Amino acid sequence: MSNTDPAPAAAELSATVANAASAFAGIPEPAASRVPGKDKWSPKQVLGHLIDSAANNHQRFVRARWQDDLMFHGYDQDDWVAAGDYAKASWTELVTLWAALNRQLARVVATLPAAVRTRVHTRHNLHELAWQTVAVGAPVTLDWFLADYVGHLRHHLRQIDALLGTRTG
Repeated sequence: MSNTDPAPAAAELSATVANAASAFAGIPEPAASRVPGKDKWSPKQVLGHLIDSAANNHQRFVRARWQDDLMFHGYDQDDWVAAGDYAKASWTELVTLWAALNRQLARVVATLPAAVRTRVHTRHNLHELAWQTVAVGAPVTLDWFLADYVGHLRHHLRQIDALLGTRTG
């Protein structure tokens, strides 16, 4: 693999975002605001969580270029969704923000050198941060974490699809 090989996650992320943004266009506010049950998030809140995830992972993926490990700060997703007050935001505004953040994230990922993405790390905290966790000290690459990000995103898009009757992928 050369140092200029593109990150597979960048193309997957771009395609996923384009499909979802198209599927979410025109969804009425009441449908996007509907809370499916006690302690459950509305589609707006799930998308808000994905906005928070993109914002946090943006800085992680940028910093990974210069770090010798994959140690990153975490965040409490429920607190962040509450602090973002996504339930009161416009669905159209949330879709636009989410899509723009993830398009930028795809650009960041696309510029990561293959040597950075494929370097094996045993010092990481992905047992705390990743969607599909990795054991402490287990060897892992940034490419794995990038794919995990896309998997997490798709997981939540399927949740939104189930709530709205959309098809994002």
